[in-house]
Amino acid sequence: MDYFNLTIFIEATITLVVIMDPPGTVPVFLSLVGRKPPAARARAALQAVLVSFLVVALFAVAGQAILAYLGIGIPALQGAGGLLLLLIALELLTSKGGAEPEAADDVNVALVPLGTPLLAGPGAIAATIVFVREANGHLGGYVALGCAIVAVHVILWACMRYSGVLIKVLRESGITLLAKIAGLLLAAIAVQLVADAVRGFIAGA
Repeated sequence: MDYFNLTIFIEATITLVVIMDPPGTVPVFLSLVGRKPPAARARAALQAVLVSFLVVALFAVAGQAILAYLGIGIPALQGAGGLLLLLIALELLTSKGGAEPEAADDVNVALVPLGTPLLAGPGAIAATIVFVREANGHLGGYVALGCAIVAVHVILWACMRYSGVLIKVLRESGITLLAKIAGLLLAAIAVQLVADAVRGFIAGA
């Protein structure tokens, strides 16, 4: 019996890395927790990765059943994720003097927007469900997908955990600028998600 499907592992790892974009999470992460003590940043990084891992793992195990039961399609997930990211983006762009969003304590940042929908967003969820289908009931495929999900989240954790090196270079003014840039990028991602959702609804009509 094939206990490990190397093809699925490589494909899933590359796909999830591209979608979840570990280096791209660093600006958003620093814009939200860059002014916090190192221990708080490390805790937020771990919490965000754990939240993302749990969400992706949940949809890997029961994603198709959950969506079918609730009558929710991928376009609906994309639209909801886009609107949520847009709210965070507007808060970053409109905050005065580079101040952190009021609700951005360690736990809230780990849950929203880092854990979900930025990391475990519609794209990652949809890709995971596709690879579950590709495994087609074979144990080796499921094991490979599980290993890929773990590997990607280790990469995500490393990028955020050791992003503090950038803080020494950027300092306060750099973090403020980074927050504005991150807000702009998040707004663009949000608009793209909403646009994809609209296209998905039109195509499925």
